[in-house]
Parts: sequence; structure tokens; C-alpha cells
Amino acid sequence: MANLLKTLLPASILLLTLGQPQAAEQSDLIKRGEYLAIAGDCGACHTEEGKAPFSGGHAISSPIGTIFSTNITPSDVAGIGHYSEAQFAEALRKGKRADGSQLYPAMPYTAYGKINDEDMAALYAYFMHGVKPVDTQPEKTALPFPFNLRFSMMAWNWLYLDNKPFTPDSAKTAQWNRGAYLVEGLTHCSTCHTPRSFLMAEQQQKNLQGASLGTWFAPDITASTLKDQHWTRQMLADYLATGHSATGATAGGPMLEAIDKSFSRLSPADRLAMATYLLPEEGKDNVPAASADLTPVTGDDLPETLSTQPEGERIYRNNCAACHNLQGEGLRGLPALKNHPVLKKPTADNVAMAVLQGVWPEKAQSMPGFAAELNDEQIASVTRYVMKDIGNSNVSITAERVKALRQGGEPSPLLMLARVGMAGGVILAILALIYWGWRRRG
Repeated sequence: MANLLKTLLPASILLLTLGQPQAAEQSDLIKRGEYLAIAGDCGACHTEEGKAPFSGGHAISSPIGTIFSTNITPSDVAGIGHYSEAQFAEALRKGKRADGSQLYPAMPYTAYGKINDEDMAALYAYFMHGVKPVDTQPEKTALPFPFNLRFSMMAWNWLYLDNKPFTPDSAKTAQWNRGAYLVEGLTHCSTCHTPRSFLMAEQQQKNLQGASLGTWFAPDITASTLKDQHWTRQMLADYLATGHSATGATAGGPMLEAIDKSFSRLSPADRLAMATYLLPEEGKDNVPAASADLTPVTGDDLPETLSTQPEGERIYRNNCAACHNLQGEGLRGLPALKNHPVLKKPTADNVAMAVLQGVWPEKAQSMPGFAAELNDEQIASVTRYVMKDIGNSNVSITAERVKALRQGGEPSPLLMLARVGMAGGVILAILALIYWGWRRRG
């Protein structure tokens, strides 16, 4: 027995020694995959507040109905535990599930198609070995006809999907290429910032030129616009980290969520690479400084002689001036509205949404929402006041638009168009059959 142990012990030690580097490599791959999942902001859609990470069930509003995110934990019964690496890659690049059915482009596979093979392997390792399996099925997506026919997405993909992995530009620096890889792929910036056609495809000729998300407006982030607004690369990188910038910009809505859950957790080098891609040349930093010696307004000090002032100004004085100052210049570190980039947008939606919902970053200052205190006309009035009197903007907003924003945005005509189109196709088919039968009789 002793001789047998002497024989087996060196072999066992050798196997353990050989296994240690492999285990270390797997651990590193999982950690890298976790970082990439954060960059891709997977948790924002696949993790519902109060539930297990990546267990799905988050409701995503879309023009064709509510889409519920799926469970992407390595559960064999409720998640993606049975996916091979090839099937996992097909889901991310082609929007195709392991069972062959199509995903809806609410999952940004149109951007994830640019993920390279090495990063795809790391993501697969993380989701299979770094995420705890959860055997809970989230609510199923049930879109109205004809969008419940998932196979129709095959035609959409044929028209609009470009899933070629990112190819570096040899004429550019490594930093620029890293930024391009992130912006065009994992961080999928175009998903929000590029306007879409009536078939909900991104209009590539207007890439990153700004788009309405139904409620919030994602601004134009092309280089020319950023330069006009006096952004620099470092300002952009700082904004991605904090949601605030020296230009006065303050993140809200989906952008704030992306910053809190994704961009702020990236490395400074990656944030600067994204800024380098978005702003290839440094802009001019000549934003005027805000005054710091203003007296706060602690209550309604409106003299009775001015009681006939416009409603928007009265609402602003009563609810907003205590933080933003009467002239909108901010005070003692609180945000200024004067010269704020949000007041230069082509719509007033973001201002109205901030008044409705507030701005709630995980860190730093927060702003309460007034949806419960102010009605649609009051929110429209104060929004118009802020846009015109503080922002010197001619952009206006109506109570009807505020009502639509409160309800999640205007309903899309896409459902009606699809049904009318299908009905027309059926009628044409019937007429063709009648004509064919008539010709046969003749």
C-alpha cells in the first residue's frame, strides 16, 4: 500500500499543479466577462429591482407594446444554462434564441453584433460560471398581433441587421479604436441617440444625431454638436463617470441609469477612449462660471402686487427657485439652469420629464419629481417658463404633450400600419384567387 501511495502521490501533485494555471485563467476570464457585462449594461434590462441579478422580468416599453426581459442566469429550466457558446453568440449577434425563435431588437443585438470572439467567450464564461442560477420564469412577453409572430423578425433582420464584428481602423490610434469598439458595440450608444424609421430601424445616415425615446429625448452627440457646445474629451469622460459636466449638463432618465449602472463602473481609460471616439478633436472650454454669492429663496416671497404674474413663473418661484435661484443660476453647488445644455435641445421633453419624475442618481445631488403635486398644464407652464425665460429658447410644450409623457409617450402607429398592411395583403390574395378562378372558367 505504501508503495502504491508513493507511486500515485507525485502524479496527483502534478495534476494539481497543472490545474492551478487553468483555474486562474478561467477566473480571469470570468472577471473580464463581468466587466464586459457591465459595459454592455446587461443588468439595466435583465435585473428587476428587488429581484436576483439577471433573473429578468423588467418591463421595457416599446412602440409595439411592453417587452419583458428574460432570465439570463445559468438556470437550465428558466435561463440560459443549456446554451452552448455558439448559441450564446448567436443570441447576442443575431437575435436568435437557442430554440431558433427570434428576439426583439429591444435587446440591442444590432450593436452587440460587433463584439469580438475573445470578448464573447469571456461574456459566456461569466454568465455560465460567475452568475448565480435562478429557476424563476419572469412574465412572458405578449405583444399584440402581428408582432407576436416572432418569425417576422427574420425579415426585419434581413433588412437592417449588420452583425459583422468590429474591425479596427489601422489609420487611427489604439485609444480611438477602443472607444469606437465600445460606443458602436457594447455600450450601444446609437440605440438611444440615433433616430429610427417607422419600422423602428436606426437611420444610419443620422447616426447619433439625437432621438426621442417616447418620453426622454436623447440629444445629438455627434462631434460637431459637442464642439459647438464647448465639450472637451475630459468633460465627456467626467460626465460618463458622474452624470455632471463643466458645461452644466446633468444626466437624467435612461442616461442617468446607464451612468449609474454602467459607465461610472468602467475604467477611466475606457471612458476617455469613448470620449476620444465621440470627440476626435478637443473642443474649447469657455463655459461662463456661475455666480456663487446668490441668496436662496426659502419660501414664496412674491409680493401681492405681482400676483398676476404668469403661472409658469409663479410655479417656478414656489417649487424650483429654492435650489436653482430666481434667475436659474444655481447656488452653493446646486445645479444652474442658465446655460444648461438641456435648454438648447430641439424639444422640451427632457425638462418636462425632469419635473415629472425628478432626477435620482445613486450618488450626488437628487431632484424630486412633481408628478403628484402639479397637473399637466402646470408642468407645461413651468417647462415653458424655464425654456423661454431662463434658456432663451423658442421651444415650447403643451399640456397634451405632458399628458402623453406622463403616460409613457405617444402611442405608435406601427401596430395599426402592420395590421392594415396584413389586411391589405389578405384582400389582394383573395382578389387574386377570384381572378384566377374566373380565368380558369373562361
